[in-house]
Amino acid sequence: MTRYYLNNNNFRRFISVPRHFKSIFLPVFFLAVILFAVSCEEGPTQIGTRILPPGDFVGVSSIDTLSVKSYTMYSDPIQTDEPSVSFLGHVYDPYFGSTSGEFVSQIRLGSSWKQASYTIDSVKLILNLLTVKGDGSTTAGHTLKITEIDKQIYTDSVYYSNTSVPLSDFSIDNIPIPLLKADTVNTISIDIPVEFGYYVIRDTSKFFYSNTKPDFRSYFKGLYFQMSEGTSPLVVSLSLQTTSSGGYYNNFFVLYMHTAEGTTSEYYLILDAVNANASFNRYLHDYNTADPNKKINHIGDNYLDTLSYLQNLNGVYTKISLPGLAELKKNSSFLEGLAINKARLIIPVQYDGDIFKPTTVPQKLILRYRTKDGTKYVVPDYSLDTYHTFFDGNLSLTDSVYNFNIATYLQGYLKDLTDDLSPEVEIFQASGTQNVVLKANNSKTPPKFEFTYTKF
Repeated sequence: MTRYYLNNNNFRRFISVPRHFKSIFLPVFFLAVILFAVSCEEGPTQIGTRILPPGDFVGVSSIDTLSVKSYTMYSDPIQTDEPSVSFLGHVYDPYFGSTSGEFVSQIRLGSSWKQASYTIDSVKLILNLLTVKGDGSTTAGHTLKITEIDKQIYTDSVYYSNTSVPLSDFSIDNIPIPLLKADTVNTISIDIPVEFGYYVIRDTSKFFYSNTKPDFRSYFKGLYFQMSEGTSPLVVSLSLQTTSSGGYYNNFFVLYMHTAEGTTSEYYLILDAVNANASFNRYLHDYNTADPNKKINHIGDNYLDTLSYLQNLNGVYTKISLPGLAELKKNSSFLEGLAINKARLIIPVQYDGDIFKPTTVPQKLILRYRTKDGTKYVVPDYSLDTYHTFFDGNLSLTDSVYNFNIATYLQGYLKDLTDDLSPEVEIFQASGTQNVVLKANNSKTPPKFEFTYTKF
């Protein structure tokens, strides 16, 4: 057959190559380049390690094997003068037994005395009760007792929870307490026999204040306040610190009087005065009255029980010991270049479904430490921020534990060369009338200590 036209295309194959050579070759080429580059590059975390000194590296480590030992201790007498809150009454707990709160306070003249001959018509004691715990729905036989103290007390002196109170012969007992509402603020008016008023004003020449000669404070030294046990437990709280600079008070006596001419008058004796009265709290505990099946069996004997206890009003408390920290402190190489990232105590709560429930135990607890001379201070972590967020100390309703962050205290302990600090802290509550039972030592869910640190 004869071709009709010339065709210059060459249909012969010179080499054996696929028709789509370019589409395959280029991706393979670039992949090879990348693999070659990677094989020649040092790991990003290793770049420059040969020229940097070892001290330029840090490592974050943690220790979870440090044991936590819990002990139930009875509190030494604590300083209770100038208290922010005072307690009055009795509370019973089948685990802790009976607890009583009492207080001593001076009373301050509300104004200068107007010389006249007065007849006292009545005397009232006004109290602003911040809390009421117990059977306050009825009086249940609760009465107030006030007794004059026989030794002057001073605002610059130290008084403790077990300070004895010398008393004079003047006392008024069985003063009925009006109906109270539990779990709320109560402002009450208590009728005081007029003999109290006449006793106070028996010598009005002493109605003055002076720093150079005996004055009203030496004439009428103060009062000891107590509440009877009644037929059921009841404990109330109030503040003897003033809340006003303008002459408005919450806790005071008022004498209602009249003259022979019929002129009426009122005279005030202040408990929460702007010029503060000397005052202090007293606490009494009787653990023998607890339920035999629930009472605390080991107090202050260093026994490692499965439970530890924390009580209101300066009662028993839990001591936490971290003996492993003492061993770490002996290791100078461990301490070198050490920075603590986290040091957290986790203390589980023991509920019984009756007395101890999430709503009845303290919602916040605090840690303190003891120095070599026996002085106690709140751990510094508590004051790192205004709302104590870092320290925590709150009850976790999700995990049923209290969390305490103590990194600052622990750093101070490890750096302390004077042995003034120890690897121990104490759990306590600053105020309140709630108790709590904590899991301890060999319980199924014992306390834990989380410790994470960085070595520079």
